[in-house]
Amino acid sequence: MNKAKNNLLKTMRHSCEHILHQAVVELFPGLKRAMGPATDEGFYLDFDYQEKIAESDFPKIEKRMREIIKADLPIIRKVISLPEARKLFKNNPYKQEWLLEIEKKGEKATVYWTGKPNLPGSDVDLCKGPHVQSTGRIGPFKLLSVAGAYWHGDEKNKMLTRIYGTCFKTKKDLDKYLWQIEEAKKRDHRVLGQKLELFMFDDEVGQGLPLYLPKGAMIRHLLMDFALKTYLKNGYELVSTPHIGSESLWQRSGHLKFYAESMYGPMEVEGKKYRLKPMNCPFQVKMYTAKIRSYKELPIRWTEMGTVYRYEKSGELHGLTRPRGFTQDDAHIICTPKQLEAEIKAALEITSYMYKTLKMDKLIYKLSVRDPQKLSKYFGQAQDWNQAEETLKKVLVGLGHEHYEVDVGGAVFYAPKIDIDGVDSLGRRWQLSTVQIDFNLPAKFQMKYIDKDGQEKTPFMIHRALLGSIERFLGVYIEHTAGAFPLWLSPVQVKIIPISRKHLAYSKKLSARLKANSIRVEINDKDATMQKKIKEAEEEKIPYMLVIGDREVKENIVSVRKRGKKDLETMKVEKFLSKIKTEIEEKS
Repeated sequence: MNKAKNNLLKTMRHSCEHILHQAVVELFPGLKRAMGPATDEGFYLDFDYQEKIAESDFPKIEKRMREIIKADLPIIRKVISLPEARKLFKNNPYKQEWLLEIEKKGEKATVYWTGKPNLPGSDVDLCKGPHVQSTGRIGPFKLLSVAGAYWHGDEKNKMLTRIYGTCFKTKKDLDKYLWQIEEAKKRDHRVLGQKLELFMFDDEVGQGLPLYLPKGAMIRHLLMDFALKTYLKNGYELVSTPHIGSESLWQRSGHLKFYAESMYGPMEVEGKKYRLKPMNCPFQVKMYTAKIRSYKELPIRWTEMGTVYRYEKSGELHGLTRPRGFTQDDAHIICTPKQLEAEIKAALEITSYMYKTLKMDKLIYKLSVRDPQKLSKYFGQAQDWNQAEETLKKVLVGLGHEHYEVDVGGAVFYAPKIDIDGVDSLGRRWQLSTVQIDFNLPAKFQMKYIDKDGQEKTPFMIHRALLGSIERFLGVYIEHTAGAFPLWLSPVQVKIIPISRKHLAYSKKLSARLKANSIRVEINDKDATMQKKIKEAEEEKIPYMLVIGDREVKENIVSVRKRGKKDLETMKVEKFLSKIKTEIEEKS
């Protein structure tokens, strides 16, 4: 049902993009359309135009779009010959390029007319569809932004103009989405990262390579520490692997064959080529195969905070959520077929615990399986695939996730997997966690164990990253919390605010006592009013403020102000210490 609704919405959005095209062609003579698909969030249109189109032009574009929609023009599909299509789009080099691709594939040209073909007020475009039957069936829409985009996303090609828009079935849905956009702007982790002094990027260092400032580095450390301690408590062992590996390793693993475009080029050392690692897996595999393994050693659960490097096009970089260098809370579980179900179950239970602790516990589970029509593209034995897919389904249902999504054909070539999306406070989905079975590396590296019958067997291997990329998770989490981190994760947990200089000595004494109890604390000793200091602490998202005046010094107490609340609560220092330590320990 949801999939059908999503398909209907995508069809409507695709049709709305055609209306956008018709409007801009009419309003801006000489404009040449390149392409314009529907997306999960709306639609966009790429076009070539010598002049500039800005957001200030949106009102007149939207006005013309509404007129076309109100006219309820038919949207008509026609299959035409390639010569007809070339003639129809003779002045558009982008369409001519598409027609060459269509010819290579041996396909026919499909066009859609908005309005009756070849009559005044109509519009045509080369398109596979589908579309709604008429323009009147297009729901409320909004143009959102304008940007530059390279043709085919290739930096070597011409820079085009791109207009983003969205469309929904109802005005209520559109208004909700527009509210989300405005909220998202306020929560943009790149803006908050700079404002809260968490991280930065520097072009001379290199695009997509985050530099963590002290406060950001503290949050990152606390996140990784939380994850590692959780894994170690659940039977994992800590390992560590280098940042580079010889090119022969990546050849054997298959990365140079299937993943080379995302890898950085080779560096030569003493005549041997090395590569920055895009993944940690082959290193841990080599550690496993370094000696003969017995079934008694299995399952082996190895985890590391492994920093990897992947090439992303500069236009696709997006702060922490899409960098070029990032650290994964990576782990590999090597087990027997009989242990597979229990290990998958345990990994999902740990995932649930971690996200619940982080107060981001609305999770959506997606199972990616083979396409039964294209079985030849998948590596491994059919019986292993069947066992793996059935095990993943059984575990999901057994844990109460029977409404999981299924992505038929979404499995990678070497095994099925479960992806877990986190839903943030604005209702947006973010793909974060992965539990992935792998038949490929055990075969390529001849991973074996001696079973109880004395025979060599091939183990199952599970890749799992539960926070995923620490960078990506942190970027999402900043936006989820709007930078107001829970107490245990806050880089500064307490801000001491002396009302005047005469209260500074007591504030320093109090600070030392809090630090002795592992509380992260700062004193605002600026020459400013108490109100201004409180405002600054609120802007810095500090969980607790301790206001110190004459009474506090005299009675050896503190006046406690909690983030987002105006009321001051006065209490003994011992009581505050006990309170805050309990909250930190319980991660409440």
